Amino acid sequence: MDGQGGAVPGTAWTPGAVARMLGVSPTTLRTWDRRYGLGPSSRTSGNHRRYTTEDLERLRRVVAGIAKGLAPAAAAATALGDPPPPEPPPGAAEPGDGGPGIGAADAKPARRGFLRAAHRLDEPLMRAAAVDLITRHGVVEAWQHVFTPVLVELGRRAAARGRGVEAEHLASAAILHALRGVPFPDERGRLAALLSCAPDEQHVLPLEALGAALSERGATWRNLGARLPALALLDAVDKLRPASVVVWAHREDIARQVPLDELVDRFDAVVTVGGAGWGAVTTPPGVVRPTSVEDAVRVVLEATGR
Repeated sequence: MDGQGGAVPGTAWTPGAVARMLGVSPTTLRTWDRRYGLGPSSRTSGNHRRYTTEDLERLRRVVAGIAKGLAPAAAAATALGDPPPPEPPPGAAEPGDGGPGIGAADAKPARRGFLRAAHRLDEPLMRAAAVDLITRHGVVEAWQHVFTPVLVELGRRAAARGRGVEAEHLASAAILHALRGVPFPDERGRLAALLSCAPDEQHVLPLEALGAALSERGATWRNLGARLPALALLDAVDKLRPASVVVWAHREDIARQVPLDELVDRFDAVVTVGGAGWGAVTTPPGVVRPTSVEDAVRVVLEATGR
């Protein structure tokens, strides 16, 4: 072993190497090991655990099953050759699959811990906390009940004190790291969603949260990022022909730069807008305004016929 996550010739891989090959986080691998028995089955002479080729193939089947819409528990059971677990009752969800709701007993301590870590500029701790929240509760619950309140509070503190914006920036970076650890589904058929900021809009994190939540549901997406010119958005929609287009703007003057009329008239995509900037903007008929990340996920899935 070279110590850098490479393969033991012909036999075994480190957890880090397997996480990179599958596009998942090491935390996710540990969770699957603990919950479903999908951990490494080999050991080196130094007693370090390693994934065999068979282990890796099982995990590939799990990732493929999740990308097709299976819950991780069902995907794991299928990969192991076991009967899938019974469907949960209506309204219930498996931890980490869009998660059970984060109750006050969980959300408040999580927010306090995140704020303390942000105050200390402890980005590694914030990264670990963000990954754990997504793994246990899913993107939507983590975003709505922990990440957003934390970022709002950090922004409030920075504005009140005239200092401290560095804590907000590091918290955003840690959350972004965790969101990007959610594996992308395989791209088959029509792209489900094309995400974009409005021209001059720099706040891209809400779109990253939406993208990660879509990945959890097996829906494909691409994010064009911040400050995208209007013409570039039209060109991208023309090339990709997605089922839906989601445009984010946090200020009215920025929102008004988006070519909504052209998007609606030229393409058959469901046009969706999000962010506070759209509050006073009159949008063309047919443009959808979700009220939350969860609502936006629903709109995108409905646009794909799901």
